Amino acid sequence: MLVCWLPEIPHTVAVDASRMVGVAAFVLNDRREVLVVQERNGMFQDTGVWKLPTGVLNEGEYICHAVVKEVNEEMGVDTKFVEVLCFRQSHKSFFTKTDLFFLCVLQPESAAIELQNVETEAAKWMPIEEYAAQPFIVENKQFNFMANICLAKADHCYPGSAVLATTAGVAEGLPSTAITPKLRRTWQVACNSWIVMRNFFLGPRPTGPC
Repeated sequence: MLVCWLPEIPHTVAVDASRMVGVAAFVLNDRREVLVVQERNGMFQDTGVWKLPTGVLNEGEYICHAVVKEVNEEMGVDTKFVEVLCFRQSHKSFFTKTDLFFLCVLQPESAAIELQNVETEAAKWMPIEEYAAQPFIVENKQFNFMANICLAKADHCYPGSAVLATTAGVAEGLPSTAITPKLRRTWQVACNSWIVMRNFFLGPRPTGPC
């Protein structure tokens, strides 16, 4: 894209795309089995590691739609988006860009696995405790943190962030002062999730007088 910045101040136009958005699917059935995959390419090739299905959003995609599509395209399993469990941000990631990554809960609506994606070597339903006990999952700080959140969610001990549909622009959506009880609860859950993530990576805030 060619840009000509007219105002006599430093331009604020990004040089190019600055962020990538990725998703992971936590799909748990009634037998406490989680849907996992082995990747054909990339860092997990030939490692024997079973991981959650992941993917990257295309331009114009919503997180809730992209993660459902990813599971269907890779394994042929139909699912329904439920909520976001947590997210993380990292810099200097793929192609030196900032990476946003969302762990999402999906409700399975079918069980049969039909591999449909050249990126996936294998897929299966695995007991969630067995998934979390894999040496790589245990030893990798980020993957272990995600696995522990999934275990807590399976035990109904961890709330996610519910979905609230809105439209772009105050005039067409909710007025800025219209904070409903449902929206307030959604924001509170999101804040709690952020606090958990912050305390894990940075440590708890100090107590006492500032």
